[in-house]
Amino acid sequence: MKRKSSPLPRDAASIVKLAARSMFDLFSSMSQGMMLVDRAGRVVWINEAYQKFLPALGFARPEDFVGRPVEEVVPNTLMPHVIETGRPILVDLLTNKAGTFVVSRIPLRDASGEVIGALGMVLFDHPETTLQPLIAKFARLQRDLDEAKKELAAQRRPKYTFASFIGSSPAALEVKRQARRAAQTGSTVLLLGETGTGKELLAHAIHAGSTRADKPFVGVNLAAVPETLLEAEFFGVAPGAYTGADRKGREGRFKLADGGTLFLDEVGDMPLALQAKLLRALQDQEIEPLGSNRVIKVDVRVIAATSRDLKELAAAGRFREDLYYRLSVLPIRLPALRERSSDIEAIAESLLESIAARSGLPQRELAPSALAALAAHAWPGNVRELRNALEQAAMLTDHARLAAEDFAPILPGAGAGATREPTCVRPLPQLIAELERRSIESALAATGGNKLSAARMLGISRATLYEKLAGLK
Repeated sequence: MKRKSSPLPRDAASIVKLAARSMFDLFSSMSQGMMLVDRAGRVVWINEAYQKFLPALGFARPEDFVGRPVEEVVPNTLMPHVIETGRPILVDLLTNKAGTFVVSRIPLRDASGEVIGALGMVLFDHPETTLQPLIAKFARLQRDLDEAKKELAAQRRPKYTFASFIGSSPAALEVKRQARRAAQTGSTVLLLGETGTGKELLAHAIHAGSTRADKPFVGVNLAAVPETLLEAEFFGVAPGAYTGADRKGREGRFKLADGGTLFLDEVGDMPLALQAKLLRALQDQEIEPLGSNRVIKVDVRVIAATSRDLKELAAAGRFREDLYYRLSVLPIRLPALRERSSDIEAIAESLLESIAARSGLPQRELAPSALAALAAHAWPGNVRELRNALEQAAMLTDHARLAAEDFAPILPGAGAGATREPTCVRPLPQLIAELERRSIESALAATGGNKLSAARMLGISRATLYEKLAGLK
């Protein structure tokens, strides 16, 4: 049988009342100022210490201050909030015409537990001096947080616009026309084309030209993420979903892109098991984090890209046909560089300017022989390969004007018939090793460090690339 708690003895009750009175007197004497407000939020009492703030607040006498609503006499006060919620605010900064203060606010209750008012105390009236180390640390943390937010916003801001897709050939103009039309809609876009044709650039441009431009642009390269991690990457992980999972959970790319655009690069490499879940997310705009039974609504516009033939993959049973039709609402095919060779000069000039800015090397120009050599090349790697070739040529020569022979070590047949004499002769193994190192560095730079894409650009396997990287260390 549960025993009832016995009431406090009369002397104990007296001690509690005395303790409450003593604490009140202690707060009043030790604080820099104290006030009481009633249930309606009116000031009913201030202690003598608080009176020194009255002139700065615009009051000559205490009687002009007491009896007024606290929101009228103390700008920025949160006393009404404490009364309304019944929750204390133990430490806070308050700034108004009287200065900046460290304050504490405590709700007052009657015997039944009803809130009947609030007690406010000024703990420090010159925190800029008395609490300088703490405030300085807080200010540093706030600055770091603001900088981190700006950096994150910059990372998710679209990097490119339609002007970034360089070219005035009929093929380039048609692509930009279609992309501008796609930007005005909210439909899913499928960008088709060989590797290096500018699919990611165009995805950024479509986002930047859409009504979602001020929202996040989040990209994921499906070929670069291990298959076992793709679901978590897409949909996130619930807190404690599995051993070793973050206790707070982790948001997936769909959630990060909420309100904005999700770019799915190399979507043709998506495993079949994930395709059904992606289809549901696209159709219902709902996701379910890994290890959770809670459905989360999202508002995401998807732009997908692939260098593979999705129709062929669907016919072979390696890509869901219904997902293909869901992705290709607005298909846009990007032409290969060899299909718009008249754009090579303008693209090369822009790339050389970018290379000079990033590397610190002098700005290079292209001689007519170099332009002819570049136009004759097939460019299987397209614009990405062009950048790689230009960067290698700029690094391997000191000539301000690049000629066809400067591309001879890089592009087969580019220097045929060249007469420029080399300024020095070095052992062939040394030249080959140097060219290989620079080619790998350029490929990694061109792909943002993505080793799979770099290996594809170089025409070698990823395992071979790892072996060569190990040999460069």
